[in-house]
Amino acid sequence: MKLDLLSVGTNAKTIKSDKQGVYLTAILYLAPAVQVDNVNLCPLSDMAKCRTACLYTAGRGAFGNVQAARIRKTEFWRDDREGFLDTLRSDLNRFQAYCIKRDLVPTVRLNGTSDIPFEKHGIIEEYPGIQFYDYTKTYNRLNNPQPSNYYLLLSYSKASSVYAGHIETTAKNTGANIAVVFRSNPPATYLNRTVINGDLDDLRFLDAPNSIVALSAKGQAKKDTSGFVVD
Repeated sequence: MKLDLLSVGTNAKTIKSDKQGVYLTAILYLAPAVQVDNVNLCPLSDMAKCRTACLYTAGRGAFGNVQAARIRKTEFWRDDREGFLDTLRSDLNRFQAYCIKRDLVPTVRLNGTSDIPFEKHGIIEEYPGIQFYDYTKTYNRLNNPQPSNYYLLLSYSKASSVYAGHIETTAKNTGANIAVVFRSNPPATYLNRTVINGDLDDLRFLDAPNSIVALSAKGQAKKDTSGFVVD
């Protein structure tokens, strides 16, 4: 289906989730970090050193027209916040109705390539029938109450020992799962947690607690040597 801000059926991993015939996933893709003037949608990208290895360059994101569309959406977010949120509400209404008609559970990632604390904007709580979820490097988001239909997991990086320490501490204190990008076959356990395969689908809200969600390096991440990709 065609929406104004959200994308459906364009992510290889969420397509695996959709093929289960139970869920359908929509994702909001914006321009990450500081690619657009006067806005930083990934505030901890410097500390985590994930800009070069960002998923922004993976899959369809490698195409110039796709990147240009994400930049336009980000400029919309920057220049007309209320207009952006109203357009997002329109997308969510249409997506939810589409799923209900087909007896599917609507799931939404609002941060496909960004790290915006959407819980502060109230929009998630407006749609209790949608399961929202996101990966985040902004670990302090987990220290605040989240809407009951919003699942957050932490994104790891060893590029900074300080950042890695914050992620490990936050995960321990909150019980949040941690997503780790591995260069090759992941171990059975990591950081004293059981490792599960996060590439099988993207239904993170169904994962067992206290898990490491192993992801394979994609796009420019395959060349990363900063520590973001774990060897």
